[in-house]
Amino acid sequence: MTDLDSPLKPLVGQAAATALAAQLDLHTVGELLRHYPRRYAERGKLTDLASLQLGEHVTVMAEIRSVSSRPMRQRRGTIMEVVIASGGRTLSCTFFNRRFQGSLVAGKVGMFSGKVTAFRGKLQLTQPDMMIFGEDDDDAGVVDQFAGALLPIYPATIKLQSWKIARCVRQVLEMIDDPTDPVPAALLAERGLPGLGDALRGIHLPGKDSDWRRARERLVWDEALAVQLALAQRRLAALSRPAPACPPVPGGLFDEFDAQLPFTLTDGQVEVGEVITRDLAGEHPMNRLVQGDVGAGKTIVALRAMLRVADSGRQAAMLAPTEVLAGQHARTLRELLGPLGRAGELDGAERATRVALLTGSLPAKARKQALLDAVSGSAGIVVGTHALIQDRVEFADLGLLVVDEQHRFGVQQRDALRSRDGGQGTTPHLLVMTATPIPRTVAMTVYGDLEISALRELPRGRSPIATTVIPVGEKPAWLERAWHRLREEVAAGHQAFVVCPRIGEDGAAPGSAPLEDTDLEPEDEGADGDDGKRRPPLAVADVAPMLAEGPLAGLRLGVLHGRLPSDEKDAVMRAFAAGELDVLVATTVIEVGVDVPNATAMVIMDADRFGLSQLHQLRGRVGRGSAPGVCLLVTDSPPGTTARERLDAVASTTDGFELARHDLELRREGDVLGAAQSGRNSGLRLLSLLRDERTISEARDRAWELVAEDPTLTEHPGLAAMVAEIVDEERAEYLEKA
Repeated sequence: MTDLDSPLKPLVGQAAATALAAQLDLHTVGELLRHYPRRYAERGKLTDLASLQLGEHVTVMAEIRSVSSRPMRQRRGTIMEVVIASGGRTLSCTFFNRRFQGSLVAGKVGMFSGKVTAFRGKLQLTQPDMMIFGEDDDDAGVVDQFAGALLPIYPATIKLQSWKIARCVRQVLEMIDDPTDPVPAALLAERGLPGLGDALRGIHLPGKDSDWRRARERLVWDEALAVQLALAQRRLAALSRPAPACPPVPGGLFDEFDAQLPFTLTDGQVEVGEVITRDLAGEHPMNRLVQGDVGAGKTIVALRAMLRVADSGRQAAMLAPTEVLAGQHARTLRELLGPLGRAGELDGAERATRVALLTGSLPAKARKQALLDAVSGSAGIVVGTHALIQDRVEFADLGLLVVDEQHRFGVQQRDALRSRDGGQGTTPHLLVMTATPIPRTVAMTVYGDLEISALRELPRGRSPIATTVIPVGEKPAWLERAWHRLREEVAAGHQAFVVCPRIGEDGAAPGSAPLEDTDLEPEDEGADGDDGKRRPPLAVADVAPMLAEGPLAGLRLGVLHGRLPSDEKDAVMRAFAAGELDVLVATTVIEVGVDVPNATAMVIMDADRFGLSQLHQLRGRVGRGSAPGVCLLVTDSPPGTTARERLDAVASTTDGFELARHDLELRREGDVLGAAQSGRNSGLRLLSLLRDERTISEARDRAWELVAEDPTLTEHPGLAAMVAEIVDEERAEYLEKA
């Protein structure tokens, strides 16, 4: 009996099985049948060549327009050029020392598979594999494969073409029995979905469009349901633990802090604060994500929550992704609290608490004191990095964990935080904050283990930020003007940032230095070297001296990156905040939390090397005072490329929620769901955060109902197996990406 766990070799033969394993890591029937077509070519309808992206491996169906051959100039041999056409566009296919084939004649149609490269500014396929229709008519498999109106096009490699994968899939489907369906028949009937066997045949061998669409609907539902079942189990497990109840205390620190605030809270801050207050008063852990645009006032929301906990005689811990940000948060909290944060000091308020900073690189004496403040309970608020969740850091009575910038803390870290004993066998409440607005489908999928609140309005008095793209490839003089603009800001008494994507040399070979901890996106478009490879990203170590000796000569420049010693990083940030530096040349270590109201200008070098949301974060470091901000995005990416579209989107709006939607539209699906989606061991192959919002939402509701009735899915073994296949613990990386 052949089932989804059967090996491929007996069904497709040794050679094909070896190729599938080596090229695509596919070993079983199930793995091959989960390798779904990327799209379908309609017989008689050619591929849209305008949609090709530089660097991607493609399979296109096109008509041969012309065939020519000429000798090479520099060495012996010949170059054959086959020009193919489709949709009014042409594409050159280049072959070296290939004998002229009789089937390569103008007017014939075929499939061409290879990597898209560029030569003299034009896209081409170099040494592509091809199959000309009618060439192998004596091969029954080929005749069968292309007999239908729809031809499946599979994700393929240079050594394993789409049509060879299709042939293997057809062989397997002819020999396999209908697999056991993991989804209960009643649930399938409720949604009008086909069985698993019919769905697998429909997506690989559709007779018409409606066949693969119906099959995809079923398979997408499986993926969405499996993800949501896993997340529902996480939510239920979190809610089942006891938590320290922290009800409001009239006349406590919370009330005194609100009374001394020199500004009025926004309606959103008040509303989210009330929701958090209700959560904290409960006897089960709060698990809440607060998302707000850059500058929306999340720190105030978090501090008010921490004061609620302190009023109950418990402690709050605040985790930041970097030591620079942890130090900044500790200073900000102390400044906001004033005498309320100086318990035990001469100028401390009668009712007060203390803020302790605990990071991995603190001097021994300071670290010992911070650990003592945490374990004794004398510090009501402890700020630090992930070092705070280590077992040897003990708290007297931990009531609340605040995690800042969630994209640096994945779901497994959140589980580690939840597992901390807050004291008396309770689990601390969890408040996660992000300044990167998240589209609803991402929130439901990536952060589905959290309840979500949003801050949409900005505090009064925030200045606008003007953003401009500096296209140095087309307009090199604009870069010189950018440096003039930066000098003008400094001359007006303001300060500026220059951001680079790489640290640069520091005992490392050129181009080998590590990138700063960041979500850089390797774009295919941009300035290539003479060998066709993209140059390394610009580095702080190279740009800082160039600016000091050139366009910014005479200004006070500082350098900040993640490889500096902790005390040096802190000294640089203090100097910049105090106005002792005019320009800070930095990596993305300044991406979040850095608050210098006098900074009004930012130049981001190689801006196309950053993700869209990250650019929005960086831009949020300027314009935080009364003076307007300016952000200049320097790029050599040509117009019309995805990288340039991303930068144009950033320049077009300062609304982070709108940009989040843009980001989702511009990114490849795998970038959003994470690298695990494209790996064979993840069942997430079809789920689209753009197309499948309604399905994800419905699956979320249905999953919660199922898990509420059957928490371990004991009565639904098929669903439990499906969850294990798609979202097992070892491969939950997609949950950590956003």
